[in-house]
Amino acid sequence: MVHGETTTRSPFDADDVIARLRGRGVEQLRGESGIWVILDGSDLRKPYAQVMEGLQPVKRLAGGGLIPGYRTINAIGVGHERRGLLYHHLFSSTADDFVSESTETQQALAAVGAALAPLDAVVTYLLDAGFDDIAVWDTIWAQEAHVVCRVRDRKRLVHLHAAAPACQLHTCASGLRPLAQVETELVVRKTRQRREKLQPVSAVVAAVPVVLRYQHAARMTAPGEWRERAIWLVEVRLTGVGTEPWWLVTDHPVSNAEQATEVFRMYRQRWAIEDSFKVGKQCLGWEEVQVLDFDAVRLLVALGWVAAGFLYELGVTLEWEEVRLLRRLGGGEERENRPPGKIVLTRGLRRLMDVFATEAILAAHIAEYGALPPRVAAILGRPVAG
Repeated sequence: MVHGETTTRSPFDADDVIARLRGRGVEQLRGESGIWVILDGSDLRKPYAQVMEGLQPVKRLAGGGLIPGYRTINAIGVGHERRGLLYHHLFSSTADDFVSESTETQQALAAVGAALAPLDAVVTYLLDAGFDDIAVWDTIWAQEAHVVCRVRDRKRLVHLHAAAPACQLHTCASGLRPLAQVETELVVRKTRQRREKLQPVSAVVAAVPVVLRYQHAARMTAPGEWRERAIWLVEVRLTGVGTEPWWLVTDHPVSNAEQATEVFRMYRQRWAIEDSFKVGKQCLGWEEVQVLDFDAVRLLVALGWVAAGFLYELGVTLEWEEVRLLRRLGGGEERENRPPGKIVLTRGLRRLMDVFATEAILAAHIAEYGALPPRVAAILGRPVAG
C-alpha cells in the first residue's frame, strides 16, 4: 500500500504497532545509566459521539461533569540523551476485555518492567497523584526500581522512624527542612497576574524522612509479608504563586541540596509526556477519530503514536513503513531533505479514519438491508446483489 502496489491492508493491529514502538524505545535507551519512566493516563474525549463502540464516561476537560470517551495509559522512557515510548493502551470500562483500572495499571507496569529488565540502568518511575497507591509502588519496588509520586492521600499512615507509632503523612509537614532553591520555567499564574503563562519561577524544596509499612501483594489472593520502606516526603513550594505546594514521596534519599534538586528535576520532567498528549490530540487528531469499531479506534490511536514518535524523536524514522504510509496518504512527497510535518501526518491519519468509518457504515448497511445499493456496489467493485 505504501508504494501503491496493493490496496490490501497489512495484517497488524494496535498491539503489533505498540510492541514495535516499545522495542524501538528500548533500543533507544540501551546504554543509558539512568532511565526515568513517565507513566500517566490520558482521556480521549468524544463529547458528541453516541454509537462508537466501547464508549465510557470520562471527565470533561473543563467545567466539570462527564462526557463519552476512552481512557488510555502511557509510558515514556527518558534517558540522559534519548527517549522512547514504552507503553500505550487504550481501554474502556464497557469493553469486553476490561477488568479494572488497577489491572490496566499493573499490566502497564509489568510490560515496562519486562522491557527494561535487560538494560543495566537505574530506573525511576515518575507518577502523578493518580498513582498514589501502595500497590503500584509495591510492584515498582519488586522490579528494584524507584518511585517519585505526587501525593494525593495526605492521611496515609507512616512512621517518623521505625520505633515510632503510626501517624498521618500531613503531620510530618512540621518536620520538613528546606534543602534547596531552584530556578525553572513553568506555566503558572503568579500573584496579581490575570492568567497563566510560561515564565521563570523560583521553588523552595524541603524534605523529611519517614518509614512506610505495607503488605506485599496486599490485593492478591494470597497477600505476602509486611515490609518497611524508608521514603522521603518532599515539598516543592513555588515562590509568588498562590497554588498549594507540591507534595511528593520518593524512596530516593533526599538529605541535601543536590538530592532535593534532582527529585525536583525528575518530577518537572514528568510533564514532558503532556507535550506528547498535546501533539496527539491537537495536531494529530486523536480525539477526532469517529470510527465505530473499538479495535479500529485502538489501531488509529496507536498509529497516532507512530506519528508522534516521528515528530518527537521517540526512535521512529522514515524507515518505518507506517510513517511512509501516513506521509503518502497525507499527500507528502518522498524527499530526503524534507521530512513530513504535522499537517501531512495529520491528513494521512484522517484519511485512514475515513477508511475505517466508511467500512463500518457499509457493513452496517449490509447487515440491515442485505446488500449495498447496486450503483454503490459497482463503484466499489463489489458484487451486485441479484
